[in-house]
Amino acid sequence: MSVKSVSKMSVKYPKIKSDNKQRFYVVFYNNGKRYRLFNGSKINSNLFPNSYPVAKRYEIAQLLAAEVFKFITSGLSVQEPVRVLCKSDKQYLKLALDNKLKGDYSDKYKSMLRFVYDGFVSHLTDENITSKDVKSYLNHYALGVSYNTIKRHLNVLINEARNIGMDSNPMESIKAKKTKAKLHKPYKDISLILNEIKLFSDNLFLCCLMTYGCLLRPHREIRELTWSDFSDDLTYIHLSGNRNKSGKNRIVPVPIYIRELLVKGQPQHNIFTDTTKPLNEDYFKTLWGRFKRVSKLLEQDQTLYSFRHSGAIEIFKRTGSITKLQKAMGHSSINVSLTYLRGLEIAELKEEDMPMV
Repeated sequence: MSVKSVSKMSVKYPKIKSDNKQRFYVVFYNNGKRYRLFNGSKINSNLFPNSYPVAKRYEIAQLLAAEVFKFITSGLSVQEPVRVLCKSDKQYLKLALDNKLKGDYSDKYKSMLRFVYDGFVSHLTDENITSKDVKSYLNHYALGVSYNTIKRHLNVLINEARNIGMDSNPMESIKAKKTKAKLHKPYKDISLILNEIKLFSDNLFLCCLMTYGCLLRPHREIRELTWSDFSDDLTYIHLSGNRNKSGKNRIVPVPIYIRELLVKGQPQHNIFTDTTKPLNEDYFKTLWGRFKRVSKLLEQDQTLYSFRHSGAIEIFKRTGSITKLQKAMGHSSINVSLTYLRGLEIAELKEEDMPMV
């Protein structure tokens, strides 16, 4: 019997498991250490099971398990983060921030990490970090949603700091606050509210119409649209993965009632400004706030995103397909799409109840 075959017999084949979000991962041991891989990046593999539809993930996870087994039985070791030696936790946290800012993340995400880092560091009274420091900082955020958002981003920095060498874990005893889910209330009469918006602002009207009719998100996906994002006949919008929240390429149909309002300009020009520069980040947020103060039709919990919510409900009513809704919304999980259907009073619906493909 060869040395290589003995080696394979001494290595247990990786197991495939899933978490409560239906994300699949591979569990195995390498050099006496237990690993849990959600993708193949640490073994130089391009397999990412959870980037696939839920029904396909287990199959891809099986391929990942096979690649993991081949990798570890060939004598290779899983790549570990490079650990460095710093004088204090504060220095580790700064290195963690620098690492994250170099990553392929959205500008909004990086901005939030900087905000959390700056706020937390200015709050510290010592070079090393304790759970007491974390609790004191988080307690400045009274609302559960804000508290959990800040905690989540701080946890990212702390985990990265620990990956590169920080020994302590000041987040260990910190729990998230319980919050009640709050949905954007859908509109009962779309035409009525759109007519009111049209009298207030043409730009806001087009934004709301596209949020409803194309199911795009207003504050980035719509605000940054250029004419080159449209097909020649304006019937489709093509958005690359770095231009939308899902991180995947999207092709979105443009309904006729939107196309009738569009007059195509220069390819690189923004559809709102007719220049290469888009509207500022807070433009629609500010405009909506002004409209909200004068509107006679808006109800409590109805927002700019309520148009997207209303569009989602309309798609499901017309097609009865949750998978079509998921693709139209650009959601990574069917469970996310299901939350948009609470307006149909089918909150008890679960993913396993839905048609499979």
